[in-house]
This record gives sequence, C-alpha cells and structure tokens, in this order.
Amino acid sequence: MKIAANLSMLFTELPLAERIMAARVAGFDGVEIQFPYELPAIQLKELLERADLPLVLINLPAGDFMQGGAGLAAVPARQAAFDAALQEALAYAAMARPGCVNVLPGRLEEGVAREQALQTLADNLRKSAEAFALLGIRVVCEAINPLDMPGFLINTPEHLQSLLARVDHPNCQAQLDLYHMARQGLDVADGIRLLGERIGHVQFADHPGRGAPGTGAVAFGPLIEALRDVGYAGWLSAEYHPDSSNTAAGLGWLKEWQQR
Repeated sequence: MKIAANLSMLFTELPLAERIMAARVAGFDGVEIQFPYELPAIQLKELLERADLPLVLINLPAGDFMQGGAGLAAVPARQAAFDAALQEALAYAAMARPGCVNVLPGRLEEGVAREQALQTLADNLRKSAEAFALLGIRVVCEAINPLDMPGFLINTPEHLQSLLARVDHPNCQAQLDLYHMARQGLDVADGIRLLGERIGHVQFADHPGRGAPGTGAVAFGPLIEALRDVGYAGWLSAEYHPDSSNTAAGLGWLKEWQQR
C-alpha cells in the first residue's frame, strides 16, 4: 500500500499549485485533492507530471455541502444540479486522470424522507459509476461521522454496505476513513472486515483530534494488517490537521509507515 497526501488539508501553508511538489519533496507517493476545480485541469495535469506523482482521488462537486448545506447527491430536487456536477467532473477527470472520484452523500435535506434520499443517492451513484467506468476511473462513496457533521446521511460501515448493495454496480466501492469510524467509537477492524473487497479507497487521521498518526490513540498497525487480510492493496491517504503551519515538520510518522 502506498501513501498519499490530501492536499486540501496538508501543506495548506502553500498555494494549491505548490502543494503537489511539496508532497513529492516530503516523500509521499501520490496526492488527492477534495475539490481541485480552482485549477484548470490541464494545469493540474502538468503539475502532477512535473512532480511525477499520481492523482489518487478528487471529489465530485457537491454544491452547498462545504457551506453546511445538504449537497447534491441525495436531494431529489437538485437532480439537474447533480447532473451538471457529474458532467463537470467527467470533463475534469478526463484530463487530470484521478484514480477515484468520491461522490459525497451529503446531509439529509429538510423535508426529504431518509428512504427517498437513499434511493436518490443510490441512483446517482449508479449513474456516476457507469459514466466514470468509460474512463477507467473508480467511483467511491464515504461514511462520515455524525458528531463532526450532524445530519450526514451515511455514517457507518453498515450504512456503506447497505448502500453499495442498493447501487449494485461493480465500479462503485466504499471509501473508508479510519478517523470517521474511530470518532464514533466503532470497532474499525470489524468495519474493515465487513466491507472487505468492497473497499476502494482508505483515508486516515488519528483520534482524538484528527491529527497525524501518533498524536492520538488509534493503533494503526492492526488496522493496516486488517486491510491486508481482506485483500486491500490500494492507497492510504493522509487526511488530517497538521499541528503547525509547517506540514513537513510533522511528518516523522511517514518514513516509519513506509518502512513498515
């Protein structure tokens, strides 16, 4: 398993265009960016080539989600906006070539029944999985803890398992964030075993605090072994809050993980 830097949370002391080379210098094997759309896709492609790093993952545009809204993917009344976001991401990904695209479930919209939201989400995930399959790009969907993000529609490995069964498409898999599972007090290894071969991407941060490995209480070694046991050989992406304005100064854990 190789280790990627989430450039939406790491190296934020630098402009986005400079974070890619910073990740390369720091020793990361790849990068992911939640919403890279401020950079033209051709510019991002050139920056990645210059740094000789792959783009591991981007998110589909999510409307008002980052401002506290419900987002797009599970809101029936926003179907046209979701379809436009899908087309934007397809065009961007055709140039930038991410390995995965994450479709965020978003929050449950006021006045929408949970079952209706889940069916809308499943339909949109299936549509996205079909479209991105033509580019050879995997679609993933993640669970986020409801303590940090109240109202988020998908919270647990069980939620993800049920959702993926509803979507029923081979190009749609689970994005498992170890921090979000630990934050809820769940048995993270059990979650890994439950999702098994349906895990398409993994992110991590320590808990409590959502800091770098070693700043909290998560025992990552057994979790990495659990991922290996279920056959996961994909990326581990660092998505945490550095404890200083100098990201590189807090990367002592990285060499240890790579040696392991």
